[in-house]
Amino acid sequence: MKVEFLGAAGEVTGSCCLVEINGMRLLLDCGLIQGSRADEARNAQDFAFDPTRLDAVVLSHAHIDHSGRLPLLVRRGYRGPIYTHRATRGLCRVLLPDSASLSRRDAELESRRRARKGLPPVEPLYGADDVADTLRQFRSLDFDAWQDLLPGVRLRLHEAGHILGAASIELELTHDGLRRTLIYSGDLGSYDMPIVRDPAAITKADALIMESTYGDRDHRSHEATLAELKDILTSADHDAGNIIIPAFAVGRTQDLLYLFGKHWDDWGMERWKVYLDSPMAIQASQLYISHSELHDEETRELSTAKSFMPPLPNLTLCKSPEESMRLNHVRSGAIIIAGSGMCSGGRVLHHLKHNVWRPECHIVIVGFQARGTLGRRLVERQPWVRIHGEAMRVEAQVHTVGGMSAHAGQRELLRWYGSFEPAPPTWLIHGEPAARAALAQRLVDDFGTAVTEPAHGDGIDLVTLEGLHGHPTAAASAS
Repeated sequence: MKVEFLGAAGEVTGSCCLVEINGMRLLLDCGLIQGSRADEARNAQDFAFDPTRLDAVVLSHAHIDHSGRLPLLVRRGYRGPIYTHRATRGLCRVLLPDSASLSRRDAELESRRRARKGLPPVEPLYGADDVADTLRQFRSLDFDAWQDLLPGVRLRLHEAGHILGAASIELELTHDGLRRTLIYSGDLGSYDMPIVRDPAAITKADALIMESTYGDRDHRSHEATLAELKDILTSADHDAGNIIIPAFAVGRTQDLLYLFGKHWDDWGMERWKVYLDSPMAIQASQLYISHSELHDEETRELSTAKSFMPPLPNLTLCKSPEESMRLNHVRSGAIIIAGSGMCSGGRVLHHLKHNVWRPECHIVIVGFQARGTLGRRLVERQPWVRIHGEAMRVEAQVHTVGGMSAHAGQRELLRWYGSFEPAPPTWLIHGEPAARAALAQRLVDDFGTAVTEPAHGDGIDLVTLEGLHGHPTAAASAS
């Protein structure tokens, strides 16, 4: 009875944990590695296990850094069930086809580069058929309901407050009369955020696997964040330029639209034209509407019959490439929300290309930016960036609105952890080294927690509750 850490150990993307019990294998998440070209090249490597020998997969939520390698898992032979919340299943119907499309485009670009060097082409990570096969293997679950997965394995999902359907995973594991409760936090959201409910309190765990994305800092308060957004809008209106917001299609986009509608009068939103330039975000927003049972109380009170948010009459949905391209000619008065959220691809690159060099324009970063991404370089205020191969000087004003993050800050992570009695031994993942180390120290200081910061391939012996150190399980067969 053990766990191995096969992703997001000392980094933020590529979440993947392997649980072994009673001769069976259960995978928690199977996420895409995001960041630099070298980071993303690791996605094509063999899994550290044989996909054909997996018995089940549990998916915490739909974000690609947790779900994005599932089609590759299926392509390489996995044929079992993929358990997740029903809202996550719906969002994956939106996100995974887009991921396949991006993989195809990336492969085409790389193949053209290689052709110029006389090298053979590369294949996409996976295709539309692999996504279709993957989606057929999904099994829908609800929060707070026990599900028997395998002999000696029961599962229950708890609200994680991150995005629609995001779950913390509780596994009840029984082996030779010994019962262990393993909690996998997934990505935890902030408290008192728009639309989704707060993370649920969990009280018991024999071992806890916990994210640490913002383990070294707190976000601004909700009130300060609203004031910051209002100030940015006022300043940008005075400068008579555009506002470009790289936003994840699921989560931050819906929060922004909700806040723009709610604060229509106070923020002077009538001065702006708001463009949602993301077909994927438009589809995801429809799912947010259809899952009103997952909304918080305020959202239910302010929503209309046709939307999860207050009215936003100046919103334009850009579905076609032609509608998107027309925005390149808009010189002022536009708020353009587009993906990808880390500026690693998608339509937002075109909008940045037409606005990043203009001092009257503003760029608003509202989500985590992984190392190696264009978004991270903007956050770091690097004076030059490269977009579509062209070097550009960053003259636009860049704002990082941390209070809009879908991830809990340090204080909120500690608040969530404080529900456990007694404090369980904890393994921190899904965080860069500095963030993880800072959260580990706070857990030791505040709760006396036994904390481990595992490396890739380390694990947990769930019988002794001690750490395992070593290399990942060797794959039984090549992909």
